[in-house]
Amino acid sequence: MRTPPTRRARGTRAFGSPLPKPFVLVVAAVLAVFGWWAASGATPAAATPTQSTQATQATAAARPDFRLPFACGETWQLQTYEGHAPDDKKLDMYRVGGQTLGASVVASAAGTVTEFFEPGGLEINHGGGWFSVYLHMDRIDVRLGQQVSSGAQLGRLGLVGTTSAHLHYEQLYDTNGDNNGETDEMVHPVLQGTEYRLSPAGPFPRVTSTNACGGNPAPERFWVDTFADAPGYAAVDCVGDTSPRCAVQGKLLKGTNYVLCKKAGDEVRVGNSYNHWWLLTDLDQVVPGGSGRAYISAYYLQRWGNDEAKDNEGRDIRLC
Repeated sequence: MRTPPTRRARGTRAFGSPLPKPFVLVVAAVLAVFGWWAASGATPAAATPTQSTQATQATAAARPDFRLPFACGETWQLQTYEGHAPDDKKLDMYRVGGQTLGASVVASAAGTVTEFFEPGGLEINHGGGWFSVYLHMDRIDVRLGQQVSSGAQLGRLGLVGTTSAHLHYEQLYDTNGDNNGETDEMVHPVLQGTEYRLSPAGPFPRVTSTNACGGNPAPERFWVDTFADAPGYAAVDCVGDTSPRCAVQGKLLKGTNYVLCKKAGDEVRVGNSYNHWWLLTDLDQVVPGGSGRAYISAYYLQRWGNDEAKDNEGRDIRLC
């Protein structure tokens, strides 16, 4: 048994349910031609965002393929409670059809164990600025600096810092660049392709783990065909926003390209064609001072219809 040193308290217990993302349909104008960009003339018409509908933080690196932090096939209920602070980002997990107390906790994605802290907790650095946090274990089976794969055993759930056995779980993204995940950098967790924004009012979702179940893992890059050159933006809420943060970063040229992940944002619409998904990718052409990694609208996908974001083989592109 390894006893983790006291570092910091992260949480105690919880209750909650996923809230639907607020998607607002927005009418967009036909693409304006930027001075540096020659229009491709491809059909259907390309589109330029014209109205902002939601604020969504851009992510510099693709989110890892986080899985439920329990063995393949186990079902767990996700909850939060009023005062969890923030209620909609912290998850508490309870076993369904089995014992919570004494259950094995596994890594939700590959990474390196970087920190131990109370109560019975540890943090994993997954690279690219992404971290995950696990609390309330009475036994920790890994050491600091150890590299772990998705599904690797981390420890055992106990009654450390809580009177009700459960796993407290968080995902964090390092926004200040200090290579550490802090409480104020917590994000809405995505597990097995689904984002959870829990409410203390419930209902409480039940999720079956696909962690380390075998089969082919999701690819790191998804290959897609685009019907026209697509402008890239640093954020996904730039429809109609002419501020400097929403300046065009460059463009992805028409043809076969890879994208890394997708994120919900402002809808782009031209006539009866529309899409609210945005795809993180590396641009072919970058404007002076622009970022080479940016978001393009899934409206430009050649093979799929409205509000779809799949690769050329028909696989759903994973969430950022």
